[in-house]
Amino acid sequence: MPDPSDVLGRLLAAQQRDLPVHGGRTLAYVYDSGLPEVDRVAREAVAAYAGSNGLDPSAFPSLVQLENELVGYALSLVDGPPSAVGTVTSGGTESVLLAVVAARDSRPDVTRPRMVIPSTAHAAFHKAAHYFGVEAVVVEVGEDFRADAAAMAAALEEDVDRTILMVASAPSYAHGVIDPVTAIAATAAARGVRCHVDACIGGWVLPFGARLGREVEPWTFAVPGVTSISMDTHKYGYAPKGTSILLHRTPELRRPQLYATASWPGYTVINTTLQSTKSGGPLAGAWAVVQQLGDAGYLELARQVFEATDRLVAGIAAIDGLRLLAEPDSTLLAVATDDSLDVFTLIDEINQRGWHVQPQLSYGASPANAHLSLSAATLPHVSDFLSALADSVSAARALGPVEVDRGIADFVRSLDVSALSDEEFEGILAAAGLGTGDGLPERMAPINALLDLAAPATREAVVRSFVDQLSRPVRP
Repeated sequence: MPDPSDVLGRLLAAQQRDLPVHGGRTLAYVYDSGLPEVDRVAREAVAAYAGSNGLDPSAFPSLVQLENELVGYALSLVDGPPSAVGTVTSGGTESVLLAVVAARDSRPDVTRPRMVIPSTAHAAFHKAAHYFGVEAVVVEVGEDFRADAAAMAAALEEDVDRTILMVASAPSYAHGVIDPVTAIAATAAARGVRCHVDACIGGWVLPFGARLGREVEPWTFAVPGVTSISMDTHKYGYAPKGTSILLHRTPELRRPQLYATASWPGYTVINTTLQSTKSGGPLAGAWAVVQQLGDAGYLELARQVFEATDRLVAGIAAIDGLRLLAEPDSTLLAVATDDSLDVFTLIDEINQRGWHVQPQLSYGASPANAHLSLSAATLPHVSDFLSALADSVSAARALGPVEVDRGIADFVRSLDVSALSDEEFEGILAAAGLGTGDGLPERMAPINALLDLAAPATREAVVRSFVDQLSRPVRP
């Protein structure tokens, strides 16, 4: 049998290629409290419950207790009425999927269900539409990137009998702004339609922002007509990956989400989520972090991340060539450039200086931009980041724009991805520098510039092909 230290050593060696999850310099994908003791408690809780299985509540009653307490705390943040209930899921996407499937299954009389969503709604809603046969009616947002409540109401009225759900974000991921939840929920309620608020990114920080005196547009269960809310503990709850919470105003609203079957010779199956076997580890980790931090801890972490946000907003405004696409309502920034520099080159330069920010390709009226997800651990590094950002702007301006060959650009724009073979996709990936043999290139600007020219369907096909080629077995 191998030496355990060797096995763990190999794991840690492999992990060296990953982005750091602590230290405040990774401004995407991870949320860092900056508190080592919180991380320690979380790790030990996950390890203690790694073998526990949420499949059967009678076998692991402690998991029921932990879940009920975690849901109860979440409801205290979002003005949950006494009737409200909730479920711990594996992440924001699963929470969204369950919200959609619950709405669909609450209306068995509707054969071709539809939901009305703003164009800034999270991609998880498109995934839900794809999986569950629900038409996503996408409504363009206003110039401020907030949902257009009047346009959504008009879209609802176009076919109200088939509409099962309306959606708002608090805030939207791409631009960090809160949709007009009050107006959207009122429209939904007046027509007997459910209204889901996607607060996966903001649900665990906006309530504390309000307590700190920040102006926060109404979005919780205090808004009449809001029927469900999703909020992620593994974001600003600072819990280990992956847990989220889906809340419903009443048990009756949640009931269609629950799946049960006795139509086989084994045990009777009852699932509260899309999963059957469900590790107790992430749930225990989230519960432990919430118990460790409590209201006072979360209030202080919120103060830190909002201070970091305010300082970065002011610092970015002072750098020539940069602008925010929207004034943030929460802790997410979308940074665009003027014509004097290329945003994808800017991102490369920032990342080469020891940071990680996320590129967002152009979509509709939203230009290509650099996306920053801040956390409490960002605050001590704000000055360093602004200095690196200013240096990166100068370097990107000196390098000039990314030049995409006109012939290649025309070819990408005209691609019919449905007609391409696997071999042709491999050729496109190789030409774009996305060959999987040597991993990703050090500079991604040329690839991002090329993808930015492509239609969304082409982007989807290219990344699907890339991930397919990346995922190949390594045999012993």
